[in-house]
Amino acid sequence: MTTFELLFLAGALGAALFMARMALARPGAGNWVIAALLAAAFFGYSLFPILIEGPTGFVANHTVNLWGVQVWYDLVFALGCAVFLAAPRARRVGMAFGPWLIPVLLLGSIGLFMLLARLFWLEQKSGSDG
Repeated sequence: MTTFELLFLAGALGAALFMARMALARPGAGNWVIAALLAAAFFGYSLFPILIEGPTGFVANHTVNLWGVQVWYDLVFALGCAVFLAAPRARRVGMAFGPWLIPVLLLGSIGLFMLLARLFWLEQKSGSDG
């Protein structure tokens, strides 16, 4: 098995475990520390391809064939859904939501984790759980 195949499987397993854990979590609970750690960890990992293959290297993966474009749309739709679901919670705790869309658009999941860390921190501070 190649390194890339192992990384792919590790991501699939990690996602499955994370989703199973979230399915069992109490509704509305969010942990800002976990979101912040995920942002930092994924940013750290993302530095390797950025430094080795350049900051626009992902474009080639998403423009080479129909599967690449499909994955791109899937990622865009997933981010859009997450932003849609987070927006009412952000408004509820008085979070200035608009500026947080910039890191989401520029950094994808890393920006989303940053947004969620801030949202969860504000919810915890206000005593609200979403």
